[in-house]
Order: sequence, then structure tokens, then C-alpha cells
Amino acid sequence: MVADKGKKSKVAEPGAEGAEPEQHIDGELVLSIEKLQEIQDELERVNEEASDKVFEVEQKYNEIRRPVFVRRAEIIQHIPDFWLTAFLSHPALGDLLTEKDQEIFKFLHSLDVEDFKDVKTGYSITFNFSNNPYFEDTKLTKTYSFNDEGTTNVTGTTIKWKDGMEHIANGDAHEKKGNKRPFAEESFFSWFSENQQKDFSEGVMDEVAEIIKEDLWPNPLKYFNNEADEEDFDGDEDDDEETDEDGEPEDDEDEE
Repeated sequence: MVADKGKKSKVAEPGAEGAEPEQHIDGELVLSIEKLQEIQDELERVNEEASDKVFEVEQKYNEIRRPVFVRRAEIIQHIPDFWLTAFLSHPALGDLLTEKDQEIFKFLHSLDVEDFKDVKTGYSITFNFSNNPYFEDTKLTKTYSFNDEGTTNVTGTTIKWKDGMEHIANGDAHEKKGNKRPFAEESFFSWFSENQQKDFSEGVMDEVAEIIKEDLWPNPLKYFNNEADEEDFDGDEDDDEETDEDGEPEDDEDEE
């Protein structure tokens, strides 16, 4: 039987409504996604290798820096109230010291921040005191251990306060007088007992520890000399000065 010459094929054009997708297109898409995943996996392996190399370099230079830090500590011990002055001059740490804390800090002769041998696993911050009338300890340490599960275990020295000195940990409130800074309400030394033996989820950090380790410890001299500019410390300070749309300070209108 001969087909009518006027009839057209009912097979739809590719892309037209009702057309069935060709099988080889789906196959190419799946293949491309699989290849892309292989590339991403390769990048992950390279990134992990790079991280390991960075840690290796950091560990190497930690060993080189250690004797330099020791020499620095020996010199600092001959400078009266070095760490007290450096803390008070720091835009964030200075506000943490109560009036009584400042008296105690006069007995602080050295501060030490030390990474674990495997820098990926944690670090410790140690305050070394001479004999003082406030507590029995001569060494107060806070340690941060990083676990493979992505949590941080924090431990701190339980301070053995001398008789009649236990109240210091609670701190005292002091109002600002004149140009003097307001004293903190809670003692800085309560920081050693905060979050003891507790795990933190990944990304949650102790801000005080981070400031000491990353900002104060590398160069305390600039704070002792009060040479640090505000931009040297990347804190979340509120900008009280209002600006216009161009970022310029707005002039206060004269009150009539």
C-alpha cells in the first residue's frame, strides 16, 4: 500500500513540544557530572596536601621561634609591670581587668603561648606568677585541644585562692571616674574556670584566648609602648560617628 504523498511524518523535531529526549543526551550529562566530581575530589586531595604542608612549615618555624621567645621572656622579667601595662593598653584585654586584677598582675612575671608539637591538635596559654598574697599557684594554664570530631576540649587551672581571697573571682563593679577606665565587674581570673572540661562545637572559639594568642603574644611591645593603632586590632568596635552617603563624617548642625 502506497502512503499518501501529502502526509507528513508524526515524529516531532528535537526540542519541540511532545518530543522525546534522546537517550545519548542524558548519558553525556551523567558522564560530565561524574568527571566534574572526579575533578572536585582531586582538588580536595590537593587542598588536604597543601594544608599538611602548611602545618609542617608552621611546626618547623615554631621550633625556630621557641628559643627567641625564651630570650624575650628573660628580658621582659627585668621590666616592671610589663604584662600589666601591655594588657591595660590593649583595646580589648584592658577592659577585662578589675582593680584587684591589676594588683595581682603586678606579680605576673611571664606569659607563654605554646602550640602543641602537632599544631593541628591545640595550644596552651600559661601565666607565670611570683609568690603572691592572693593564691597558692605560681602557674595558671588554659589548654585548648582540637579533636578529630571537630570539637575543642578546654581545660584550665583551678585556682587555689588563699584564705579570704576567694571573693576576688567574683569581681567588683567600679564606676568610671574622670578619665580613668571603668573596671570590669567580673575578675579576669574567672576565665581560667570558664568552660573547663567542656567540648565546643567547631567554629566556636574563646575570644580572649584568640586575642592573646593571635594579637598580644606575637608583639606585646607595641602595646607596652602604647604604639598600636586602632586598626592594628581587628575588633568589632562600634563606630559612633555618623557618616553621610559618601562615607564622610556628618557635621553636627548648630543648635539655635
